[in-house]
Amino acid sequence: MHLYNAWLPPPVAEETKGEKESFGRVVAAVKEAWRPEDPESVYSTLKWISVIDMIQGKQCVAEALLNEDFIKAKSEVCLEDVGALVGIGLELFHKSYNKLYAQVRWGNILVRLLNKYRKKLTLKVQWLPFYDTLIQTHFTRNTGPEGWRLRQRHFETVTSLVRSCRRFFPSGSAVEIWSEFKSLLENPWHNSSFEGSGFVRLFLPTNLDNQDFFSHDWIKECLDQWASIPNCQFWNSQWAAVIARVIKNYNFIDWECFLPVLFTRYLNMFEVPVANGNGSYPFSADVPRNTRFLFSNKAVTPAKAIAKSVVYLLKVGSSAQERFEKLVNLLEQYYHPSNGGRWTYSLERFLLYLVITFQKRLQYEQQNADKNRPAELYLGRSERMSFVNVLLKLIDRGQYSKNEHLSETVAAATSILSYVEPSLVLPFLASRFHLALETMTATHQLKTAVTSVAFAGRSLFLTSLSTSAKSDDLDGAHVFIDLLSISLSNALLGMDANDPPKTLATMQLIGSIFSNMATLEENTEECSFMPTISFSEWLDEFLCRLFSLLLHLEPSSVLNEGLHASATSGTFLVEDGPYYFCMLEILLGRLSESLYNQALKKISKFVRTNILPGAIAEVGLLCCACVHSNPEEAVVSLIEPILASVISSLKGTPVTGFGGSGKSDPSVSAKAKPTISPALETAIDYQLKILSVAISYGGPALLRYKDQFKEAIISAFESPSWKVNGAGDHVLRSLLGSLVLYYPIDQYKCILHHPDAAGMEEWICTKDYVNDEKPLIGPKWHVPIKEEVHFANELLDLHFQSALDDLLRICQTKMHSDPGIEKEHLKVTLLRVDSSLQGVLSCLPDFRPSRNGMVEDQGHISFLIAGSTGARVGSVELRERAAEIIHTACKYLIEEKSDDSILLILIIRIMDALGNYGNLEYDEWSHHRQAWKLESAAIIEPPINFIVSSHSKGKRRPRWALTDKAYMHSTWRSSQSSYHLYRTSGNISPSDHAILLMDDLLNLTLHRYETVRSLAGKALLKMIKRWPSMISKCVLTLTENLRNPNSPEYAVLGSCAVLATQTVLKHLTMDPKAFSSFLLGILLSSHHESLKAQKAINELFVKYNIHFAGVSRSIYKALHNHSDEPDFTNLVSQIDSMSFDSIGLHWRYNLMANRVLLLLAMASRNDLHFSPSILNETAGHFLKNLKSQLPQTRILAISALNTLLKESPHKLSAEQKPTFPVDSQESPKSSLEGALSQIFQEKGFFNETLNSLSHVHIITDTESASSRGNHGNSSFQSLADKSITRFYFDFSASWPRTPSWISLLGSDTFYSNFARIFKRLTQECGMSVLVALKNTLVEFANAMERSKQCVAAEAFAGVLHSDVNGLLGAWDSWMMAQLQNIILAPTVESVPEWAACIRYAVTGKGKYGTKVPLLRQKILDCLITPLPHMVTTTVVAKRYAFLSAALIEVSPQKMPVSEIQLHNKLLKELLANMSHSSAQVREAIGVTLSVVCSNIRLYASFAHNYSHKELDSDADSKVKGESWVQFLTEQASELVLNIQKTGQSDNLETPTDTLPENGLSNGNSHDDIKWMETLFHFIISSLKSGRSSYLLDIIVGLLYPVISLQETSNKDLSTLAKAAFELLKWRIIWEPHLQKVVSVILSSANDFNWRTRSATLTYLRTFMYRHTFILSRVEKQQIWKTVEKLLIDNQVEVREHAAAVLAGLLKGGDEDLARDFRDRAYMGAKNIQRKRKQRNLSLGQSIASVHGAVLALAASVLSVPYDMPSWLPEHVTLLACFVGEPSPVKSTVTKAVAEFRRTHADTWNVQKDSFTEEQLEVLADTSSSSSYFA
Repeated sequence: MHLYNAWLPPPVAEETKGEKESFGRVVAAVKEAWRPEDPESVYSTLKWISVIDMIQGKQCVAEALLNEDFIKAKSEVCLEDVGALVGIGLELFHKSYNKLYAQVRWGNILVRLLNKYRKKLTLKVQWLPFYDTLIQTHFTRNTGPEGWRLRQRHFETVTSLVRSCRRFFPSGSAVEIWSEFKSLLENPWHNSSFEGSGFVRLFLPTNLDNQDFFSHDWIKECLDQWASIPNCQFWNSQWAAVIARVIKNYNFIDWECFLPVLFTRYLNMFEVPVANGNGSYPFSADVPRNTRFLFSNKAVTPAKAIAKSVVYLLKVGSSAQERFEKLVNLLEQYYHPSNGGRWTYSLERFLLYLVITFQKRLQYEQQNADKNRPAELYLGRSERMSFVNVLLKLIDRGQYSKNEHLSETVAAATSILSYVEPSLVLPFLASRFHLALETMTATHQLKTAVTSVAFAGRSLFLTSLSTSAKSDDLDGAHVFIDLLSISLSNALLGMDANDPPKTLATMQLIGSIFSNMATLEENTEECSFMPTISFSEWLDEFLCRLFSLLLHLEPSSVLNEGLHASATSGTFLVEDGPYYFCMLEILLGRLSESLYNQALKKISKFVRTNILPGAIAEVGLLCCACVHSNPEEAVVSLIEPILASVISSLKGTPVTGFGGSGKSDPSVSAKAKPTISPALETAIDYQLKILSVAISYGGPALLRYKDQFKEAIISAFESPSWKVNGAGDHVLRSLLGSLVLYYPIDQYKCILHHPDAAGMEEWICTKDYVNDEKPLIGPKWHVPIKEEVHFANELLDLHFQSALDDLLRICQTKMHSDPGIEKEHLKVTLLRVDSSLQGVLSCLPDFRPSRNGMVEDQGHISFLIAGSTGARVGSVELRERAAEIIHTACKYLIEEKSDDSILLILIIRIMDALGNYGNLEYDEWSHHRQAWKLESAAIIEPPINFIVSSHSKGKRRPRWALTDKAYMHSTWRSSQSSYHLYRTSGNISPSDHAILLMDDLLNLTLHRYETVRSLAGKALLKMIKRWPSMISKCVLTLTENLRNPNSPEYAVLGSCAVLATQTVLKHLTMDPKAFSSFLLGILLSSHHESLKAQKAINELFVKYNIHFAGVSRSIYKALHNHSDEPDFTNLVSQIDSMSFDSIGLHWRYNLMANRVLLLLAMASRNDLHFSPSILNETAGHFLKNLKSQLPQTRILAISALNTLLKESPHKLSAEQKPTFPVDSQESPKSSLEGALSQIFQEKGFFNETLNSLSHVHIITDTESASSRGNHGNSSFQSLADKSITRFYFDFSASWPRTPSWISLLGSDTFYSNFARIFKRLTQECGMSVLVALKNTLVEFANAMERSKQCVAAEAFAGVLHSDVNGLLGAWDSWMMAQLQNIILAPTVESVPEWAACIRYAVTGKGKYGTKVPLLRQKILDCLITPLPHMVTTTVVAKRYAFLSAALIEVSPQKMPVSEIQLHNKLLKELLANMSHSSAQVREAIGVTLSVVCSNIRLYASFAHNYSHKELDSDADSKVKGESWVQFLTEQASELVLNIQKTGQSDNLETPTDTLPENGLSNGNSHDDIKWMETLFHFIISSLKSGRSSYLLDIIVGLLYPVISLQETSNKDLSTLAKAAFELLKWRIIWEPHLQKVVSVILSSANDFNWRTRSATLTYLRTFMYRHTFILSRVEKQQIWKTVEKLLIDNQVEVREHAAAVLAGLLKGGDEDLARDFRDRAYMGAKNIQRKRKQRNLSLGQSIASVHGAVLALAASVLSVPYDMPSWLPEHVTLLACFVGEPSPVKSTVTKAVAEFRRTHADTWNVQKDSFTEEQLEVLADTSSSSSYFA
């Protein structure tokens, strides 16, 4: 049994035993409802889902609750039942294909069941059905009609279900899955590779059954695959996650050889600014929006996967720990508060997941200490220590971060690690706390330090007090106890009304410390463990500070007077977290008797003598905590005086007689309204409200003041002040609650003492409870005694029964002539009824439901779940009578007082409480749940605890916190116990009284005041959700309001608000009458004039679309059979008639009608009865709509046709080679062909259509690529209209299917949806379309307007790609000539559209784009044909742009012979033209060259798999021989020298001697520069496009030209070189090319040109950072030496640059190299200083060498910006000694020392102790700037 169930109130705990059997009955009922032969029966099982959801359990109140409706009842259930249910669920899930809503509901429940019982269930699940479901629903072109919100939920459900089922995939699944998705990954430049990686991550199982699959070779293959797309976070996330799972689950793999590559990846995935560079990839690979959306990776950096991998790679004897240390050394600087930025979030996650995963691993190892597992797989003490040591670096940096998340994560991490390695963490914590106290000015530091101590309070106590921990070191223990004492005494200073964050942190600290201590005694010698503190003095001081805080509090807002002012709407103490009340409860609960009495005296004196209207809630909670801790004493000292004071204050005031005493003051009836003075009113209000909070947990102790309470409440209700009436309402509510409800009593007393430390409380883990023999002592509950129930019934008679009588009398007799007095009387009477109901909650029994008209006896209904709020009071009859009277009152109010919102709101609240039984408890539970989300680490002890070596199965918490959760669990159960009882049986309807209330609420939802409408709507919804049989009636009533032309605006608004709720929209799927009424209601509501009403109807319609869940088959049947119901075909034709432009409807209604028509047509597609006729009509209808006058309707028609045109009878299948003649008519006819061809053969049809479609293309000057995918309608559509037209995502089948990165092509306004219509239409109706379209198309293609050319391009693309029978003939007859015209046309504007058209026409067919379309070869041949000689350069550039666009779409891994030959031919041409005179053409050539070369390379890598028998040896050898590579690299190195030479000679020439542009003297060098520019375009394009992985050797070969041509006399060339350089900095270069790069770097660092040397250093900074894990030691040493040499370079800029690079290398470099360099730098500088002293001259020392030595020192000093290692004081002092040298040495010294001071300023107070007095003097001399006048 779960702990929370064992700890329920005794009467409820007894009942829970029947739940096991009850769950069995539910499973049987589901079995019975599901008939596999009838898939529709799945709908009848849905009603059981919420019941299963409720009965089955879940781990923890706070964590497990994301977006769930229920915390589970945690009942014990039989495992066989769970197994059976999972089996049925999976079968149901797979069988209900196309029923997305049913799949979502069942999928979610299966996920919950599988996650909870995953370790206990044994079952085998196949993966393929899930994959099929995903593909059919989300990855096909033609998605169904369901709304996108539902599709999104469906995708999330299926993916989480796959994740839950992965562990049950049978052996062999991994092999199948990998082979299925491997083919998707073959072409890394096609979007299918992104999908493939997402699917691999989702499906690949890492369970025991599949472990044989994961071999060394597979991991190698995986890492190679990962490297194929550089700089793409989506791609990195997928592979990092896969690798992390493999590392975690299989410890037999030896990862040692993969570590360098993995850690290089991990480091580079954090996008941080290296060496002042940019902080994010300059050009990351473009992943399609929908792929990103489907396989979402929430964080940018996959910090979780990296952390998981790192933690599970740690092993004894592995180098992972050392590499991890290096990773942290490189990243730690970015945690520092001064280095925050976008990257802080991912770094914070990284730290968090490192700690969490480390904790999980330790927990697993402690629980499963398996003797058979080799010892090196376990983390021993030394491994733990080194890991914690490394994390402390990050914690140290991030502790005072300005980013709140990071500083909180750091505090929580410190807390967890302190249980693992207290000897390291606690001293660190103590030193930080003392440091923060010294710098009191920085309050944020103090707040963080206090939080850290609060979080680690328990580990500090345990380390000091536990007997097992003491043996280690006795001195340490006192230090930590002192730390706690100091923090307690300082905590008192922290309570400050002006500094809320610090105050709350302080309260958290006090709560944390006292949650650990068993009791607080006045210090006697033997039990003192905080000898420095006298608790009695501390308590006095604490209360003084608390009272002064309360006196100075400022209310957070103006006190809200109205009806809803709860007693506890307080200041930040109450609003910003539960710390204040928890601290008081814990403190008062733990005090010994004498201390409690001491506190009580002070508190009661304070409460009696002060009236603080601004701190009602705070003072009330203080009293409440006193009463809760010891009701008997506190009632006498606190409650009695307040009661007496209230009664005496009310004695002399005027009385209205409305409160139930029956006496009325004669003066009241007079005209003048009696009042009481504002001061008295405030005082009484304050005291009553405090009283109401204080008595919440009074219980039986209140009985002796029975009469006083009665008198006080009656007097409050009789007072003429509404404020006082409201306060009386609070008291009555609270009093009833404390008498009849169940609540824990001794919650905060300590019962269990810690076995190791007697002075501490032992904390409890819920998971350990199950197996423990000794039951834990549960909480003591307040179970009402007879006297309490009796007193509660008395109060109900007084304020409920009599108030109802009063109410009836007022409404029936109209006893008041004065409407003002009548209103007051009604207000008070309703208030009394309301507060009685709010007080007793569900202790007043519920209505009896009726079974088909007869009243139902509760006994027949099967019991589901136990739960009860308290003792039963009143009777069913009482609730029923109340409902009748309230119904009468409601009628009276609507007739007489319909403009009085206060009365109506009160009556709605009463109806809500009467009709929605259990709802008040549910609200209380859900509010409380929010508070638990703030659960702090201070009251959680992690499962692993090495301090006292006791490990548990889960987190431990103090007993009071668990009691609180058990109490909330009980509250939740009481809200659910009867909620689902009647939902599952169809023949039970709500009682007549409930129906009366529903009717009243339905009327009130149409009221003219918005507040009234919304409250009534909420109450009504809760009722119809519980009684679904009532929904239909509501829908019919409300839709009538929409149709009725006379409905006022507010009635329309109210109707729309209710109709737009999920409850109603779900119901429409099943109910034929409601369905047709709803649709017609919306479509026939265009007569409402008001803008608000139109907006509401519009939003309702959009919401219906977003949530549309299809139409159940039952609707067709019903609409088909019954004569009285509207027939489905009639419904369709009725809507059809509304959807033509001609009938003069407003365009939005026309659009809605069209949309509904499309939904119905799509939904009825599966139904054989109607389909053909409806689909034919609809498709024809939308085809006509393409030429509609309304732009939105056109756009919708495009969406519709894309969906409806499905069959392609005229398309040639792959086998049918186009051999038969063009005019053969053997092909079958499509079902739509007849209807459609009739339409498009009308005269001028296509002309009109293309014309109206061209209007959609709005071409602005600032074209934005963002409009793509929205069908270009962004410019003229409002958001609501857009959501009406763009109803379904263009999911992954959207085009283009390859990344778009070529800037040459500009941003096009080419809409692939339009092209797809023409393609589909041609496939549907064959060549007749082409005949009809030809002339129009040619005319538009030659038109002047760009928008017309856009449409022509789309239509042409669609036709070219249609592959229909007869297309080849058409190509020969007119299309080829048309394409040639387009290529040769001189216009520039429409190039992007025509490029897109060609790209579309050659796009590969099939899901993964590998099948060749019919005309691809013809189109490519047409493009490759050389141009005539005399054409403009724009045409040349255009042709290359077209070629590059077409070649992107080719699948290189499967190129046929003709394509390979074409590539070779083109390559030759491109290499010959690299020095073209036009810059535009050069760019186009560079881009095309990168595409061609990368395609050839990818083909070559696959060439051994696809050997073409027919491939002539010449072409093949060209592909394999790669002479072009050699040509490019050799030519480049030759030309670089030429350019540099010319550059130098240019500089020598006199400026007047400039040569003409086309001068012959260095014409050759101009050609060289042009050739180089083209080459740079090639490099930039390769790096941007992500194709560089296959061209790395060439890029590495061209590294020197890029570095050396950064600064040349030719600006264009240098700009390109810089752009290439920026991109290169981000590129990781893997083996075997790495050595080549190092050699280039080493040689160019010694280049004769100093600018080249400087550029090399710039590259080195990022290069060393990115490659630190894969460079060999020798290479690193060579690089260090080379950089050191540059310290004495003869160019001062190079020297300073080298020093900056060295500082970076020292920071994250290798410790031994760094140490060696530091020592040499120190000795070198020392020697120079010594020589100076000896000779007093600068003999034989060049400036460069002195400057070099000083720079080496400065680099050492600046490499540790925030720490103070032992060597630093000497180094910095020696550096300061050189301040007297001449410039540039002097400026280097002053800058370095200033920077040192700046970065160490925060902690200088402590760090200066590392220096001697002399050293500090030397430093002081340097930093004091010399006077100007000296």
